[in-house]
Amino acid sequence: MTEAEIIAYARQFDPQPFHTDPVAAEDSFFGGLAASGWHTASVTMRLMVEAIPLANGVIGAGGDLSWPAPTRAGDVLHVEATIEAIVPSRSRPGRAAVAVHCRTLNQHGEMRQEFRPRLIAWARGSEVRPVS
Repeated sequence: MTEAEIIAYARQFDPQPFHTDPVAAEDSFFGGLAASGWHTASVTMRLMVEAIPLANGVIGAGGDLSWPAPTRAGDVLHVEATIEAIVPSRSRPGRAAVAVHCRTLNQHGEMRQEFRPRLIAWARGSEVRPVS
């Protein structure tokens, strides 16, 4: 993640000085420019969607999200995810509740985000119908 990407994202979505102004960020809680946690979450989501083979997509059903340390300019992020449970729906065949544990790490293996989403997923070949 570059400094320019951090600033551009923050200017649009989380315009706080420690995300948008490298000089002001020096005197902040973070001691330097830090990516918005929502920027880290957005990158995480992109990496997950590209890597996890989902048949017909997925819908979020809540979860826990934390940022134990800020993402910094120069960080190269990757996601390690573990599917902890798959519980088939008893009332809706072809669907399942899926519990996942995702860790977003930088190039040094330092955790930048921990995410435990609960998801609704569809089985391959099942019909996806809009919610009415």
